[in-house]
Order: sequence, then C-alpha cells, then structure tokens
Amino acid sequence: MENLETYIAFDLEFNTVDGVSHIIQVSAIKLNQHEEVDQFDSFVYSDVPLQSFINGLTGITAYKIAKAPKLESVLVDFKSFDGDTPLIGYNALKSDLEEQYALDVFDEAFDRRASDLNGIVNLKLTSVADFFGIKGHGHNSLEDARMTAQIYEKFLELDENAKLLEQQEEV
Repeated sequence: MENLETYIAFDLEFNTVDGVSHIIQVSAIKLNQHEEVDQFDSFVYSDVPLQSFINGLTGITAYKIAKAPKLESVLVDFKSFDGDTPLIGYNALKSDLEEQYALDVFDEAFDRRASDLNGIVNLKLTSVADFFGIKGHGHNSLEDARMTAQIYEKFLELDENAKLLEQQEEV
C-alpha cells in the first residue's frame, strides 16, 4: 500500500429518492506528514425532499439542506480546498473525483480481511473503525472522512510493523 505523506480523506452523504442519489454533505480532512492540518465540511442544497430515513441516519435536517449552498458552489470550494492533493475514501470510487483518487481504503480492508482484520464482523466503515478502537459517528461525512484517515494510518502502521518483523527474521 502506498504511503501518502500528504493526502485528503473525504466522504459524501447522499439522499436517494426514486433511485437517484443527491449529494447533501461533502466533507474532508487534509493530512500533512500524517497529522490533520485542515478540514472542509459543507451541507449541499437540494430541492428534493429529504427522506426521513436519511434524517434519522445522518442527523442532517431539511433546514440544513435548504440553507446550504448549491452543489456547484460546494464543489468549487472543495476543489479550492483540495487542489491537486491525492484523495482517499472508503468505498468512494463512484465519485466524480477519480482523477485524484489515490486509494480506496475499503479495497485495502477487503484485501486484509483474512490477515490484519481476521475475525471482523463486516467491512462497514464503522466496523473497521471499531475493530481498531477508533471512535466516530458513522453517517456524518466529516466523521467518516476522519475515520477513513485513521484506518489508513492504522494500515500504514501494520505495514511498518510487518517490515520490521521481516527485517528481524532476516538477521
């Protein structure tokens, strides 16, 4: 797995109505030298009625959506925040940000399910976070972005430990 020194972990929340997903929150945290240095968090305006299920799941209210900037404006602000920094996400390849997308942490978790994640119940973001003792509130895109970064950092730590063990075995 590539060790990114500087990267942005991002997450999106959606309101799906009649099979169409509408972005309602865009969040990200920027890490430099593996330390959080900045964050981006914005709700996104939608004239599509907010599903009560989504409100209960995310805590996002119709009022927050009604007062939020439109998606085009949020994406311009996000692009200004992220520049050309590599992006990581959790099961997020479906986004429009693929050209900067460096790593899907879900794919990494899937590959590690029989080794580093042996015994895990499932690969949901919150389950992997719990497995590593990482606390966070799922389905809040800022918290999800932060958990994604923390899981990535745990995977880097596991990789470093494996290299050290390999070196010791060679001696």
